Amino acid sequence: MSNSILHPTGLFDNSAKDYKHIQAVPLASAMGAEIRGIDLSNVSDEAMAEIEDAIYRHKLIYFRDQDISFSDHEKITLKLGEFGTDAYTKGVVGHENIQPVIMEADADTKMVFGSGWHTDSAFLDVPPAIALNYGKDMPPYGGDTMFANSVLAYNSLSEGMKELIAPLKVWMSAKKVVAAMQAEKQSQQSGKVSKLGSIDLDPDTVKMVEGSYHPLVRVHPVTAEKSLFVDGTYANGIEGLSEDEAMPIINYLFKFATQESFTCRLKWESKTFIMWDNRICLHQAFNDYQGFRREMYRTTIMGEKPQ
Repeated sequence: MSNSILHPTGLFDNSAKDYKHIQAVPLASAMGAEIRGIDLSNVSDEAMAEIEDAIYRHKLIYFRDQDISFSDHEKITLKLGEFGTDAYTKGVVGHENIQPVIMEADADTKMVFGSGWHTDSAFLDVPPAIALNYGKDMPPYGGDTMFANSVLAYNSLSEGMKELIAPLKVWMSAKKVVAAMQAEKQSQQSGKVSKLGSIDLDPDTVKMVEGSYHPLVRVHPVTAEKSLFVDGTYANGIEGLSEDEAMPIINYLFKFATQESFTCRLKWESKTFIMWDNRICLHQAFNDYQGFRREMYRTTIMGEKPQ
């Protein structure tokens, strides 16, 4: 067995706090919690403060049986900060900051939006801080989302590895995603509009490929936690290193960060609303629900340049 496979007892506390307005029920030891006792269409400022605390504590939180409108979704988002930038779509009509993530039951595609381990829009100069997704109409099974706690991953590295990677900057670029989108577009012969399954895309591919350089180890602006800022989708190089030199480091850290003991798996149900800390969570979606419709909407919170 590899020495890199860990069961990191004691390196992260995912236990629930005793809140006054919400109840948190942990999902896994590594991260995640269900939040109960809240109607998101009518949230007090006191409850929202506890929800925000739970986001930073558990990294991913989710709410079941929520009936919310686009306006409710916007209000919840704005309680946490300004709307973030979306690099892929233009939003729904009349609600430009709400991004549709829809796969029709008859869609035939090998690639789905959100596939592959990644941090949302890591290639932007200012990636999103928090993501908020509403699963309005979800498959009866399949379409789960997995999350990985990159704070726990960083804390589990050896001191020598932490010292080695401390000064490095990772090149976050969407070059692999853009290439895959272009290949999908050609295979579907969809004309001028790029699609991922049922999603119309309007990306600025030049800026996406150009990307940004960010610290490989970033510090959370709220909790001061250190985390690995690396993934299998957008991390494509390291400043000052050749590709042959950089990719073994990136691939090792990415595989290390996404091992099972650092993860949780969210099973969607219709009317589930989730929030996660995009600064320190990796996630991936699965294309395993062909024949079922999956309708989701997301917003993001404006972040800051990673430090």
